[in-house]
Amino acid sequence: MGLLGLLGLAMLLFKVFALVDAALVKEYAYPAADKQKKPFWLIILGIGAVWNLLRPSPVDFINLIGLVAAIVYVVDVRPAVRSVQRGGRGGAMGPYGPW
Repeated sequence: MGLLGLLGLAMLLFKVFALVDAALVKEYAYPAADKQKKPFWLIILGIGAVWNLLRPSPVDFINLIGLVAAIVYVVDVRPAVRSVQRGGRGGAMGPYGPW
């Protein structure tokens, strides 16, 4: 397995992590954090992961779009919905504290 193969595998693992995490978050947390609803994220992340399984090339345009969606979920959505589930104020907290 070459470098591109390893990169494709890493992308797939990251997308699957984002998909599983999105599936485990309670549905009420998404609108409470002022984010798109849970089905939206499950569909987008699911399509990205399945496409990566079918075409593991990391330079595929749709794979890159799926990677961007997974990054947005992990960096922006995940901290907000986790804050809501812990009893925080939803969108009032950023990843480094109050905004």
